[in-house]
Order: sequence, then C-alpha cells, then structure tokens
Amino acid sequence: MAPHTALAHDPRSESIVVIGTGVAGLITAHTLLRDGFTHVQVLTRDAHVGGVWSRDRIYPGLYLNNVHGEYRLSSLEMPPPSAGGDRLTGDDMVQYMEVFASKLLEGRIQINVEIQNIRRHPSGEGWLLDVQDLRSMAKETKEYARMVVCSGGCSTPRVPEQLSSKAAADAGFTRPVFHSMDFGPKLSDLLASVAPEHDVGADLAPIVVVGGGKSAQDICAYLANEGRKVTMVCHNLDAFTAGPKPLPDFIRKSRFLSLFSPHTHLRTVLERFLHTTWLGKRIVDFMWHGLAESSFQAMNIPKDSPLRNSVLPYWHTRVNDEGVPRPNSFHALAVAGKIEVHTPAHAVGYGEDGKSIMLDDGRTLPASAVVLATGYQSSWSPLFDEKTAEELGLNPHRAEATSTYHWTYPTLADAPPLHPDAEKWSSSIYRGLVPAKNILRRDFAVNGACVSPNNGYTVEVASHWISSYLLGDEMRLPKTPEAAFAETEREAAWLKQRYPEIPTALNASLTGDLAFWTWPQHVDDLLDDLGLPNMRSGGNGLTWPFKVVDLKEIQSLKEERDAKRARKQNLSRR
Repeated sequence: MAPHTALAHDPRSESIVVIGTGVAGLITAHTLLRDGFTHVQVLTRDAHVGGVWSRDRIYPGLYLNNVHGEYRLSSLEMPPPSAGGDRLTGDDMVQYMEVFASKLLEGRIQINVEIQNIRRHPSGEGWLLDVQDLRSMAKETKEYARMVVCSGGCSTPRVPEQLSSKAAADAGFTRPVFHSMDFGPKLSDLLASVAPEHDVGADLAPIVVVGGGKSAQDICAYLANEGRKVTMVCHNLDAFTAGPKPLPDFIRKSRFLSLFSPHTHLRTVLERFLHTTWLGKRIVDFMWHGLAESSFQAMNIPKDSPLRNSVLPYWHTRVNDEGVPRPNSFHALAVAGKIEVHTPAHAVGYGEDGKSIMLDDGRTLPASAVVLATGYQSSWSPLFDEKTAEELGLNPHRAEATSTYHWTYPTLADAPPLHPDAEKWSSSIYRGLVPAKNILRRDFAVNGACVSPNNGYTVEVASHWISSYLLGDEMRLPKTPEAAFAETEREAAWLKQRYPEIPTALNASLTGDLAFWTWPQHVDDLLDDLGLPNMRSGGNGLTWPFKVVDLKEIQSLKEERDAKRARKQNLSRR
C-alpha cells in the first residue's frame, strides 16, 4: 500500500468543485472547507439544494424508509419528524438540506448550473467544465484543480424504449406518460386529468404504475389515498421489514443486523462463528427467514398474495423499513384491494386501442395514465464524453471470465442466479470512491455511489476519506493503478457472490459499491485506510452488536486526522 503521495502545491489553496447538492455533496463540501480548502464551489443543475430530496423532487405523502437520524450529518442536528413517530417526511428532508446549506455552505453553492461536458485541462493537470446557466442560458467554461462528483444515481431516469413517450405516441396512446422522477411537478396535472374512482361518469381506467420499488409503492399509495384507481405492474417488489411495534434502538440502530451479513473479511469471533460454521448458517437463515415472514404477518399479507413476490432481503439492497404498519401505506391498501398488483409481469408496450398497456403474457391493462418507476441510469454519462470517461477510468469493464477470488462462507450457499449483466460487467471504482486508473493522481473522487441504509454516517466518513486523499495525506492505498484495479476486481467478485441479482456496474454513480447490510464494516474499512480507530460504538466481544451507533462517534474525525498529520510532520523534521 502506498503510504503517502507528495503533492507539488498545497491543494488547500487551489480550486475544487463539488458536483451535486444531495447529502453526499453537502457534507463533502463542508468537510473540505473545514479542512482548509479555501476555493470550494458547489454546482447543481437543480433550482434547490437537496438532490433527490430537493423541493422540486418531493410530493405529498412521501416518507423515508429510514428511521429518524439515519440521514442526518454530525454537523447539524435533525429535528424530530414533523408527522410524529420515527419516520421523516419528504418535507422534513427538504428543510434539513436547505438549513444545512444556508448555515454551513453560505455563498458556496451555484444553482441552476447545468454541466454539459467535463474534460481534463490540455496541460494534463486540472479540469475544464463547460456549463450553462439555466436561467440566463449563458455558457462558460470553468476551471478547477480538483473535483468531487456527488451527482448520485437518481437524477438521470432510465426509461425502457418500448414504454417511452415516443412509443406511446406512435401507438396512439395520448394519455399522460412520465417517469416517477417527475411525479412531484406533474402531480397536479395528473390528478386533474384523472377523476376520482367514485365520481359519476368518470373514466374508470386506472393509473398504471410500472415498477415495484419504493418510488412505485409510494406513488401507488398516494394516488390510492387520493381516491384514484391504481394498478401496479412489476417483475417483483421490494422486500420490507415491519412489526407490530418499533424495534428497540439496540437492534434497529446498532450493528446487530450487520452481524448477520457476511463481509469480505470477518473481524470478530461472532462473525466468524455465524458465517463459517454449519450451526452459524442455521442461525443466520433462521434470522432472515423469520424477519421476512414476521414482516409479512405484521402487514397481514396472505400466503397466496402477489405482494409476497418480493426480493429476498438477505440477498438484496431493495429493502424498505416500514416500521409499524399504517392503514394508508402501500401494503395495507393493496391488501384492502385499493391497489391492484400484477406480478410477476412485464409491461412491453402500448395497446393498439390507444388506451391500454400490453404485458409480456399477452394481456392488456386499461390505463388512464402511465407512471414509469423504472429506475435510473448513471448520472455520469451526460457529464463526461466517452474519451474522458475512458481515460479517467469511470466506465465499467468486462468482468473476468473466471475470478481468482472466491469466498466459501456457508452463508453464501444457495444464492439466487447471477444477473446476466452482473456476469458481464464489473465496476472500476476503488472503494466506490476513486477510479482505480486514477488512484495516484489525487485530483478526482466521487461520493454517494455506495448503497447504505445509514446514508448520513457513510457519506460523512467517506467525505473525510476523500479530503485526506485530496490533501495527499498518509493513508492505506494501493501502490499502483494495477494494484487498485486488482482490488476492484476482488470487490466485484465479492459483490457477485453477496448480491448476485444486482448488476452494480450498470449505474456506477449509484452502486459503485454495495455496503448495505454491512455498512458498518464498510465504514470500518475506510477508517482503517485513514489509520483511525474503527468499531467506534464500543462494547466487548459479546455486547458490540447491540451498541447504538451514534454520529457523535465521528464528530472528531477532522481533529483526529489533523493530529495524525501533525505527528507525521513532527517525525519528518527529526
């Protein structure tokens, strides 16, 4: 591992741009400023800060699938949920993001700035960004010495060609068709164009929502609560956790669930017992199957219900924490018959009558409107031309036909089939933070490309990793791009075993890495890289899984890094 990379100039006096104002962009910019970077600028094409939680992206009835505290940052307390309980609303997140930006990043953010192209400076040092002000439409080229891309993976919609607005028009389907990203802005028009189900003489064709993820479920629930007839069409649904009462903090806000998920390396005796022994596997299987079944029972979902056609929570990251069931939630409404669910099914086009969509089994479903909750593609593609993306090493690469890396944990047996695209492609992003090809240059990083249920904690630790990396601090890094690439290959091989149904490389700006159930272990690896203490929640060999994780554990990361840097400098003077 490379201990230190000497930089020709103090990077803190040079310009640096952060792209994106979601939680990753905001905390990255804040950490850079605290570390002494004086020329930090944050750019976003949005009219408001917040990324997926910006004012333009939310809609009434939107709740996070994280409990209170798992989306905040250590620099700013988060008020209790406005709706009570432990569930944050979309409005709660908007307020938090906007207060964070106004208090801690005043004068640093430029909104309504669309980045049209990013490329290296002809000198080979620094970056040129072609941008356009979306209000004045003026164009200019901005120059920066360093860059952190925090554009996330939920800003560039993925719309299947056969379901696009053009396909609808070609088929004579003239009713509303749009992606779920636009649900908030188009909501008023949608409700005006589709009458409530009980209206006399109303068109009783339902609004069809294509997709089974959280956005699709939220949209179905909102429309059903507004009295509209709703149909969902999807291959399968997100898994969820639920119970008759809230889980205690020592389970829900601790490392407990991460204990039952394997990691590339097993640090503790408990982890090794659970994932390397026959008895441990039985315990792990019992826990996950019990969690899934108890959640179905809490929602009163019958054994033969299509709602049970969900991904397996152990093998996937599509898992929502529903908490205590609510009568107006998606699952409750579907069980009550307020939402019709067709699964497993695929929407393959629009009907010849101009009033329906076609399914892969030959059926047609009437539709008064179609909302495409069909996911997203990488937000990096519109920013970088192919040449720059290739030179930087952002693009996924062809997966090795036979990997030299393999884990024999019993808890990885009986895995679902490997997704065809996961078999073909692997991510090229080291730690989900730096392209392996660019590892030694220390002028580019990404944040927010690692899936974690505790997003605030994860991106905050990542922001300190990135700042140390850009500063040229001593840290555990591969010595060469080739060594970094080998590490990404190892991680890709791991993810193919751990989450075989997820093609991570297809949206690397969102799934550059999958920490998810093992997000605490992922954070520990980042802290190890920085040479700082890990497993900060404390506890002994038996109690550590139950210690509540608190952001106070990482409030001092800057001071710890400063002290480590000072010790290094003192030693070098002797």
